[in-house]
Amino acid sequence: MKEIKEYALYKGEKCLGVGSIKELAEQFNVQEKTIKFYLTPTYKKRVKKGKNRKELILIE
Repeated sequence: MKEIKEYALYKGEKCLGVGSIKELAEQFNVQEKTIKFYLTPTYKKRVKKGKNRKELILIE
């Protein structure tokens, strides 16, 4: 049986939600690929360049 990973989605210091990729996508009404994008180096590089320090952070 495949183990389902749990993730926590943060905005700054505030926890917005906890669950699987699918559960977080449903909770925030976005596609699963959007939630997965928050884990990529590309996303991290983009928010690092931005002035908004309240980026979304996805932690496994």
